[in-house]
Amino acid sequence: MNINVGFVSFRIAGTDGVSLETMKWADVFEANNATCYFLGGELDTPPERSMLVEEMHFKHPAIREMYQEAFDNTQRPRDLTKRLHEYRILLKDRIYEFLRRFKIDLLVTENAITIPLNLSLGMALTEVISETGIFTIAHHHDFFWERKRFLVNCVWDILNSCYPPHLNSIQHVVINSSGQNQLALRTGIGATLIPNVMDFENPPEPPDEYARDVRSALEVDDDAYLILQPTRVVQRKGIEHAIELVARLGLNATLVISHASGDEGYEYQQRVKEYAQLLKIDARFVDDIINDKRGTTEDGRKIYSLQDVYPFADLVTYPSIFEGFGNAFLEAVYFKKPILVNNYSIYSHDIRPKGFDVILMDDFVSTDTIEQTRLLLSTPERVNMMVEKNYELARRHFSYRILESRLWHIVRLFWGERDGSVL
Repeated sequence: MNINVGFVSFRIAGTDGVSLETMKWADVFEANNATCYFLGGELDTPPERSMLVEEMHFKHPAIREMYQEAFDNTQRPRDLTKRLHEYRILLKDRIYEFLRRFKIDLLVTENAITIPLNLSLGMALTEVISETGIFTIAHHHDFFWERKRFLVNCVWDILNSCYPPHLNSIQHVVINSSGQNQLALRTGIGATLIPNVMDFENPPEPPDEYARDVRSALEVDDDAYLILQPTRVVQRKGIEHAIELVARLGLNATLVISHASGDEGYEYQQRVKEYAQLLKIDARFVDDIINDKRGTTEDGRKIYSLQDVYPFADLVTYPSIFEGFGNAFLEAVYFKKPILVNNYSIYSHDIRPKGFDVILMDDFVSTDTIEQTRLLLSTPERVNMMVEKNYELARRHFSYRILESRLWHIVRLFWGERDGSVL
């Protein structure tokens, strides 16, 4: 029996963690006789199976204005309530249209009833699910209580009823054990833990002809170590630690920082650039030629994907202070690269106990961190043992097979035993 799965989010496009995991889930559903459809405010999905509603995006001007009012005040203006409900009604109608147009059997909300970036969307989804009883998987990546900026607001009634809603037809999924514990403690809702995954059953292909000139395009000398920081330039990524590491190594090394700050402002990015200059390291901010897809810049230079760059890295730095899970960690393991990792809380609880072999730091770069890194870079045999062990561990714990088996369990709760596919 084939089922139609409808994914709903603010955006399903680009390289943000939610979009990446959404498409991995879609791949697994499609491999198990489901057909996937997509609804959102920005989409990079098959047009014939997609429905674009610009008001679903958190960047839509009216949605953004309401968001700022909601989280800048402690008493709600009556006009804000009116506008929130106007957009709730608009979005609710579009969700119903999506369900009818594509005959959706299973709805998957991707962070849309988890983090209140678009309050009207959260309200609309809650009402639609309540009114239809449609089977729903609420895939939670970032709860509002995990972000300080959401704790002062004038919309507690909406947060308490919609983020997330406690409805019988919803099965909740979280990406880490902390989220699982806090969801239960705060709301009484039980959730299935499904970590982020990669397709470890199918290793990456070697670089093709297009990607062979990556090092020269990044202006990294042939005899220099390429140290890759594969993240956006935002404060919680702890990029100062990567800069300090490179400065203290005393080796011919170039730090390549793959992405810009995005929609979180440029003040921290300027601070990082100034810090790199202060410590006199060779740091390359290359977001102009790295994107989620290959292409060409306006001045004719090649644009590479991050997957084009990973194979050329000698070391991946991941000194994050906080992460919901750690996609960059899994990517580095997938491309068999040694990794420096800060022992952030989710890594400590959900990833480290699996036994991964990494250079581990605890919130600062110590002398031991430097010595371990220097020794590793000069010992290819040690690197090979490390990356092979990590790949095998990730294949066992964070593969598509893990995702498939846990989705199968959830689908059984909805429909019971099924014939014709794992799901």
